[in-house]
Amino acid sequence: MKIARRLFLKKAAGVSGALLLCGGKSDASRLQVNPDQYGVLVDTTRCVGCRKCEKACNEINEDLPRRPAEWFKDESVTQELRRMDYSAYTVVNRYGSDLSGKPYFAKFQCMHCLYPACVSACIVGAFSREPNGAVIYDAWKCIGCRYCMAACPFQVPAYEYGNVLAPKVRKCTFCFETRLVKGGVPACVEACPMEVMTFGKRTALITLGRERIRKSPGQYVPHIYGEQEVGGTSWLYLSAIPFEAAGLPALGYHPAPGFTEPIQHAIFKWFLPPLGLYATLGGIMWWLRKRKTSGHPDPDANGIEG
Repeated sequence: MKIARRLFLKKAAGVSGALLLCGGKSDASRLQVNPDQYGVLVDTTRCVGCRKCEKACNEINEDLPRRPAEWFKDESVTQELRRMDYSAYTVVNRYGSDLSGKPYFAKFQCMHCLYPACVSACIVGAFSREPNGAVIYDAWKCIGCRYCMAACPFQVPAYEYGNVLAPKVRKCTFCFETRLVKGGVPACVEACPMEVMTFGKRTALITLGRERIRKSPGQYVPHIYGEQEVGGTSWLYLSAIPFEAAGLPALGYHPAPGFTEPIQHAIFKWFLPPLGLYATLGGIMWWLRKRKTSGHPDPDANGIEG
């Protein structure tokens, strides 16, 4: 089958322009915050680095590579800083020692931001924020652009680079389908023997965190990390050492989408991406036509094999 080259270019331009226009449309409803949403308060002063939360996460998420139970008993892996990837939605790291000299551990996963940058950055709506606080991912919609990875202030989303046929973006789902929608709690919370994590309504968790700080002022940094950072997160942290020393980045209180959305909206408001694409393809077509009329035939003018 032969397809005329110019017709091919016109069709490609039309499809690309339609995708850009559809993807650029903002959906503010995805970023609305439910005051009764859930969250988790993580008291890092109680963590002993047992990694039972990692084991529980691996067991409940069937899309993760299976690991033997013995692997999660090896606490030496906490000596090197790790981050979440396609094979692990949560990790426990050691961050030196506290003031008493005791090893200091902290667990990390997706923070499930109240105003998630990944949701705002995704041009096809593959990420969405649920009313209960979970930020989830729809692999069917994903086109692999990885804008979510660039936008996330916590560097959470991970791409399956090793999956050649159907790579996906991977991250913690807050046990949305397996637990939350059924009235349960996240698997990592339930598995923790030291009660490091407390699951509940976010507003109640903030009250609980403030009360712990008030009762033990010398035990905690006088701040709940995630209460206000980047507009607030569903996962909240208490710490005995500075948050940066415990692996949490120093971030402002302004929601991350506030930095990306004005740029996106300004670009797509005036249709600049599709206009730029059409201008480029139009220039190519004009150049080809000029060559033909000037007596220099286009070797591919008759078509390409399809």
